[in-house]
Amino acid sequence: MVLKTTSNPWTCKMNRTASVLLLVAFAGLLLSNTPRAQESAKAWASFEYLMGDWVGEGGGQPGQGAGGFTFLPDLQNHILVRKNHAAYPATKDRPAFTHDDLMVVYRDSDNAPPRAVYFDSEGHVIHYSVTVSADHKTIVFVSEALPSSPRYRLTYSMTGGDALTLKFEIAPPGKPDSFSTYIEAKAKRK
Repeated sequence: MVLKTTSNPWTCKMNRTASVLLLVAFAGLLLSNTPRAQESAKAWASFEYLMGDWVGEGGGQPGQGAGGFTFLPDLQNHILVRKNHAAYPATKDRPAFTHDDLMVVYRDSDNAPPRAVYFDSEGHVIHYSVTVSADHKTIVFVSEALPSSPRYRLTYSMTGGDALTLKFEIAPPGKPDSFSTYIEAKAKRK
């Protein structure tokens, strides 16, 4: 016995396309629940309090800027991305200006400590090593010490469930541990 169907060839192609798309979606769902994807999410657990959208507190005084930043996982939890924007009002010594930067936090391998690379609208590129305190309440980004370059340190400290302080410090060339505070700020979660 032979079964014969009389179906439109376009319907068959559409059904095959839909089947392939459904299979791809299902495979993606399976892969997102693999141990590797779950490990990537766990790898950033110590950064969890930084995740989200933050706005700076205070400002408004002459020379003080206003702004905020986001800190979010990306590439299926394999990296963290921080985007920052600050606007500074004009003073008697300079016109108003804005500052934008992007920082990507990553690991060279699953067991490696986090590292970061920073880019900003002024043309700076800074490579950081990253340390997290045992209680996960302080995260410090420190650039490497190079003889003829300044050294940078950026510290986030949790001050409450939805509040933090940040400090950006610079050490002059040749004095890699002589940090001076350049910016201190407070932020709250939006």
